[in-house]
Amino acid sequence: MIAKKKEKTTKQKFSWQLVYKQRYLLLMSVPFVVWLIVFKYVPLWGWTMAFQDVRPKTFALSVWEREFVGLGNFTKAFTDRLFKQTMLNTIGTSMLGILLGTVMAIVFALMLNEIRFVKFKKATQTISYLPHFVSWVVIASIAKMVLNDGGMLDTLLNTKLKLMSTNSPLFWVVVCMINVWKEMGWDAIVYLSAMAGIDQGLYEAAKVDGAGRLKRIWHITLPGIKPTVIVLLIMSVGSTLNVAMERQMLLSNGIVQDHAMVLSWFSYLRGIGNNNYGVGTAIGMFQSLVGIVLLLIVNKIAGIFGESKLI
Repeated sequence: MIAKKKEKTTKQKFSWQLVYKQRYLLLMSVPFVVWLIVFKYVPLWGWTMAFQDVRPKTFALSVWEREFVGLGNFTKAFTDRLFKQTMLNTIGTSMLGILLGTVMAIVFALMLNEIRFVKFKKATQTISYLPHFVSWVVIASIAKMVLNDGGMLDTLLNTKLKLMSTNSPLFWVVVCMINVWKEMGWDAIVYLSAMAGIDQGLYEAAKVDGAGRLKRIWHITLPGIKPTVIVLLIMSVGSTLNVAMERQMLLSNGIVQDHAMVLSWFSYLRGIGNNNYGVGTAIGMFQSLVGIVLLLIVNKIAGIFGESKLI
């Protein structure tokens, strides 16, 4: 009993010593913790609207005075005529985006990593991630100018591809490819950082053993960045239902809207568009809860197979 108390006291003493030693790092993190609490956790109080009838006329009422409708808002959202197609669009666009985005970012990072001319490598990398900082309004305008019927691509190829006016899942591919072009350079930065951390002695040993460039990539580089890839994939799967609304709205038109509508856009239309904020909140809450469940499931699967886990 005395030994256990001593052990507990020693652990507490060690913990406080560690806190004191890292006091400056902890102080630096305080603003970010405050920001997280204020802008991420405090707004969760708004989820109460998902179980109430909240309209402009009820804004003057307190949370306790509004009509409680239970799961009525969720029922309205799930039985809506657009919900099924919207879910299909969201999952299809998201999964295709994760697949294409991850593969293209890794391939691009591998190509950059193999460039030995430093100035050219830096220039290419800088140019590649500049589109990340460009607004979707500008990106959508460029995309429509190039891909619309009779646009630049049709003129160059002397054909009618109709990439932006086909009411089919082809629109998902077009949107994902545009997103890959915009984000590929930025996403590759993480993989390049992971590659920089690989022991260069492994490459030298492989060269001595006669391994070519492709074999070094396959047996050293890819296994070296595997934990990073898995963690990023887990995070991406967690945001499967959170497809950006502005991207879909700006790239769509009346013809392809059936395959462009995603949950965030649907939430906006049914919530703010119809002045029924309870339904909009219910849809947003559904997105968040499904994201958390998917995150935990994928993280658990990764742990079972002995791979890197997020939590």
